[in-house]
Amino acid sequence: MIKKLLPACALFLLCSSAIAQDPSSARNAALLRPPKGAPVALIVFEDLECPKCRVDSPLEEQAAKAHKIPLVRHDFPLPMHKWSFNAAVIARYFDSQSKDLGNQFRDYIFQHQPEITADNLQSFVQKFAAEHKVQLPFVIDPQGKFAAEVTADKELGNKVGIQHTPTIYVVSSRNPQRPVTEVTDSSQLFQMIEAVQSE
Repeated sequence: MIKKLLPACALFLLCSSAIAQDPSSARNAALLRPPKGAPVALIVFEDLECPKCRVDSPLEEQAAKAHKIPLVRHDFPLPMHKWSFNAAVIARYFDSQSKDLGNQFRDYIFQHQPEITADNLQSFVQKFAAEHKVQLPFVIDPQGKFAAEVTADKELGNKVGIQHTPTIYVVSSRNPQRPVTEVTDSSQLFQMIEAVQSE
């Protein structure tokens, strides 16, 4: 059984990437850096209940793989979504088993997103765990550690100035004048990564 979790503080945001922003509009770009050893990375703030996140997620994975750069996923559950916070907490549990398993769980949730409700989320979690031979504990997050990690991601997003999900950034340590570029049109993702890599 999953411990009931309270959603993160409400911010009235749109689940859409249609809001145009200046590509370098992150309020605190210094917070977004590639992982150690990577000059360029793709950083995504996503909500597991957001339909546009579901559509863009495979593209993000393909782009990161094609350009051999890390894909860093941050949880940014929106307050109007009833089960996204709990799903993010559960994803963190699977991350604790292995990062690959956590990513597979996120992909599984996106795949089944239209079918999932707050009431049946647990059955999807149990099915995923059974298919991957993972024994679920009685309480997923007894100390609130995973919820704190999700909340920390949300707070990071607030500091950066996230206004919608998904928010996709190409970040680079190569150009101090433009360390962060927001991808406002996901169809341009591959080209934007190439442009940043060539700087």
